[in-house]
Formats: sequence, structure tokens, C-alpha cells
Amino acid sequence: MAGFRDFLTRFRPVGTPGPAVPGGVPADRTAQITAELEPVFASLEATETEARLVRARAAEEAARIRGEAERSARAAVARARRDAAGIRAESARRALARAESEAASLLAAADRDVVRVRRRAAARMPALVEDAFGLARAELSAGNGPRPESGPGSGR
Repeated sequence: MAGFRDFLTRFRPVGTPGPAVPGGVPADRTAQITAELEPVFASLEATETEARLVRARAAEEAARIRGEAERSARAAVARARRDAAGIRAESARRALARAESEAASLLAAADRDVVRVRRRAAARMPALVEDAFGLARAELSAGNGPRPESGPGSGR
């Protein structure tokens, strides 16, 4: 069913105002626009075809680049996995060498400390023995010493 607007378009003037002319046919705007734009659209068909070809080539190139990148990534991962054992071994060797060096340094420091402590003990020992002997003599002379019957090894 035709709308009211379509009904009104029938009564549009066909030509410019002027003297009366014999009855005319309403102008077909759709046909005029189509006739006017058809050469433009026809010339754009070649451009559209070319654009489709460019897009297709770009998609192929992108797929090729993506494939190369995937192959390169796989090769890099394979190299990394292959080299990882050697790198781990080298790292472990370095860590072990560092630990051995630190252990040797600690042992040398401990040896130096032992020598220093022994020297100090040797230097102090006579005075300490003399002090201990003096204290023991003082205790024994005061009568506070151990009694033979109650001392260790007396059998009771």
C-alpha cells in the first residue's frame, strides 16, 4: 500500500513554472539518481576489486609472517631448552667454586682464631694455674678441704 507521501509526490510539478503544457508524466527521481550514479559505481568496481586483492595479499603476507614468527619462536625455545642444561651446569659450577672459596676463607679464619686462642691460653695458663693452686692451698690450709673418708673413690 502506498503511503501518503508517495501519494503527494504525484502532484509535484514536472517542470519549471511557465505557460501551460500538455499533460506530463511525473519525474522518476530514483531512475535519474541511478542513471547519474551508475557510471561512478561502475568506475568504483575496479577499485573494489583491487581493494579485495590487496586485502587478500595482505592476509596471505600476514599468515606467512605469522608462520615465520612461530617457526622462529619454536627454534628459539628449542635452543633455550638445549642450552639450559649447559647453563645450569655452568651456574652450578660457579656457585660451587664460590662456596668452596668461601669455605676455604672461613676455615682459614677459624684456623687463625684457633691459633690466637691457643696463644692466649698458653700465655694465661701459668697465671691461672698459679691462681687455682693458690686457692686450693688456701682452702686446704684453712681446713675446708675434702676429708679422706668422704672424698671420691673412698668406697662409701
